[in-house]
Amino acid sequence: MTEQGEGFLPEGLPDGGRRRRRKSRLPGCLAALVALAVVVGGLYWGGTKTVGWLEDRLGGGADYAGPGRGSVSVEVKSGDTATDICRTLAAEDVVASVDACISAANANPDSTGIQVGFYDLKKQMKAADAIDVLVDPANLVADKVTIPEGLTVEQIVAILAEKTNFKKAAFDKVLANPGDLDLPAYANGDPEGYLFPSTYSFGPKATPLEMLQAMVERWRQAADDAGLEQAAKKLGYTPAELMTVASLVQAEGRGSDMPKIARVIYNRVETTGAPTYGLLQIDATINYALKRSLVAVPSTDDLDVDSPYNTYRNAGLPPGPIEAPGDDALQAAANPAAGDWLFYVTVNLATGETKFTADYDQFLTYKQELQQYCATQSDRC
Repeated sequence: MTEQGEGFLPEGLPDGGRRRRRKSRLPGCLAALVALAVVVGGLYWGGTKTVGWLEDRLGGGADYAGPGRGSVSVEVKSGDTATDICRTLAAEDVVASVDACISAANANPDSTGIQVGFYDLKKQMKAADAIDVLVDPANLVADKVTIPEGLTVEQIVAILAEKTNFKKAAFDKVLANPGDLDLPAYANGDPEGYLFPSTYSFGPKATPLEMLQAMVERWRQAADDAGLEQAAKKLGYTPAELMTVASLVQAEGRGSDMPKIARVIYNRVETTGAPTYGLLQIDATINYALKRSLVAVPSTDDLDVDSPYNTYRNAGLPPGPIEAPGDDALQAAANPAAGDWLFYVTVNLATGETKFTADYDQFLTYKQELQQYCATQSDRC
C-alpha cells in the first residue's frame, strides 16, 4: 500500500514503488551531523595509518640510515626532473621519502648532470648516498659500444655481437625485416650507410632492434644537422645519391680535405667527356664489390669485376652507400668546396697530405710523387 505524500525514491526502485518514509527520532540537521561525524571519524581511524605511510614514502623528510641492502635496477629516463627521479627511487624503496631525496639532490651540485640510463642501487639507502651513485656516470649500467666511421653493416654487426650479450644471428634477424628500423623511404630497405658511427650506451634491457633503431635515429639527427635533403635538392641530386657521395668521401678523405673530395666526385660524375668520361675510379668501391676490406689495394684483375659498384667500368655513382659516413663526410657531401678539380692523390700516407688538380698531366706527376714515397715507405703502401 502506498502513501500519497512526501517521500524519497531509493536507487533501483521503479517509479511506482515508493516506500513509506519513517520518521527520524532526531531532527534532520542533527541526524546529518551525527552521520557526518561517524564518516569522518571512520576515515580518521582507518586513514591515519595510510596517510602516515604516504608521508613516510612521499614526504615528511623521512630518511634511511643506510647503507642499504640487496640490489635494485633503477632507470633515469629522458626528461626526468629531480622530483621524477626521487619519486622513482621512493617507489622502489631505495630512499625513504621524496622529500629526503630532493633535499639530498639540492645539496649535491652535480645532481643537475645526472645522465639518462640504468643504475644499480640498494634498497633502503641514505638519500645522499643514492644521489652520489646517480651523479657518477661511471655507475651507469650499460654496454658502451663505439662504432667507428667507415664500416659496412656486416662489420658493424660484428662489433655489436662482440660488445653486447646478443649473437650475430639476433641482429641479422632484425636486419632481415628492415621495415622495423625506420629507415628513410629513399634507402629502399637497405641499411648500408644508415647505421650511424658513434658511441652508444645500451641499457641492460635494450634489444637488438632497439640498438639498430637507435643508430638509425642518430643518423637522422646527423642528416638533419647537415641539411641533407635540402642540400640534395640544391645540388641537383637525390638524398640517396647524397648519402652515396658521403660514403665515398668517408672512404677516400680525411679532415679538411673532405669537402674538396666531395667536389671532385661531383665534378667527375658531371664530366661525361674526356678526361674522366664520368668514371669515378674509386678503389673502395671495387673492394666493396669484392666484399673485402675497403682499405685493400685492388689489383689490375680486380678492376674488371662485374659489379654495379665497379666505378672503373660504370660511369656515375654506385647504386648506394658502401659504408657508414660520419658527421664530417655528411657535411662535406652536403657542402662541397668550390673548385674545378677532377683528380686527387694522397702523396704522403703518413700525414694524409692530398693534392688536387684539374689537369691530367699534373695528376700523373702527383702519382709519381706517391710512387717515390712508397719506394722509401714500403710498409705504408
